[in-house]
Amino acid sequence: MGKVQETTLEIDLNALAHNFHFLKSKFASTVKFMAVVKAFAYGSDAVVVAKKLEQLGADYFAVAFAREGVALRDAGIKTPILVLHPQPSDFEILLDKCLEPNLYSLSVLRTFIAVAEKEQQQNYPVHLEFNTGLNRLGLSCEATSEIADLLSKSTAVKVKSVFSHMAASEDENEKKFTQNQISKFKIAASALEKVLGHSLCRHMCNTSGIFNYPEAHFDMVRSGIGLYGFGNNLEFDNQLKPVSQLKSLISQLHTLQPGDSLGYNRAFIAQKKTKSATIPIGHADGIGRQYGNGKGYVFIHGQKASILGNVCMDMLMVDVTHIPCKEGDEVIFFDAHYSANTLAETAKTISYELITGVSQRVKRVIIN
Repeated sequence: MGKVQETTLEIDLNALAHNFHFLKSKFASTVKFMAVVKAFAYGSDAVVVAKKLEQLGADYFAVAFAREGVALRDAGIKTPILVLHPQPSDFEILLDKCLEPNLYSLSVLRTFIAVAEKEQQQNYPVHLEFNTGLNRLGLSCEATSEIADLLSKSTAVKVKSVFSHMAASEDENEKKFTQNQISKFKIAASALEKVLGHSLCRHMCNTSGIFNYPEAHFDMVRSGIGLYGFGNNLEFDNQLKPVSQLKSLISQLHTLQPGDSLGYNRAFIAQKKTKSATIPIGHADGIGRQYGNGKGYVFIHGQKASILGNVCMDMLMVDVTHIPCKEGDEVIFFDAHYSANTLAETAKTISYELITGVSQRVKRVIIN
């Protein structure tokens, strides 16, 4: 790519393809791949990413909410789409767009069956999530008989898969907890299959689960953050390629004399002669105030420039006293060389939050 002319998020589809193939190399060819493209494909571009992954052979997509699935369908995506957290108010459009819901509680199961019957559906594909310890969403592992009773009274729906979520698959210290989750899930899935009288597609592993718990690959695995270049582990991070690269440029340079202040609330007071650079990106674009006052930084000509004062809504200022630069020079927040992980750690957060937080007003450029 040439030098950017405005704040830009570059989306590297070659890196996405590399990550897809690397992840697939970690499980058997008989295991299906569910690509998680929720939250604008982790802050990038869900439609562009999904189209590329469809070409690469992803078996399933997962989104959080129905409207995300609708956007993919409207863009021409044909691959099955699991909606992880469907809201009852969206059930009719979910049916209209052939999106497959996760029915995570008995009440949601009852409601969806009623809507499906009203719409005269037959064997509409649904998915059931068991709560094995994350305690976020999910049916009780002891509720199999109640689930079977509800399903036996209607032909409107048919269970396509059963799954659960690992809570700490990246944490070696929580291995016993994760293994207990796997055991609970296997027992619940087997019990459900027994009362339903047929086998179900099982899936439990997230990105870290793929790497750390091959015994839990089952029939399908799910990956979100891994597709976008992060493995929650330095070893795997080094083998993955970040898909998103956030860049901007210097709008203006200022020279501050000792005692001069900079930015809102005069949060920075120059103690010595200081040169600052103003960059057109702020907390409305995803670089929150927590990165201000010397915590966060950018790279200009390969040198680190710390953020000065408070991050503004549309701009921030950095210290370039030690960096020869001019207005219009490129600024890098994160890319393949400067990790989003490392920048996120300065604000005591994680790469997930940083990359998914890049505002939709930031220009997207596709690299293929």
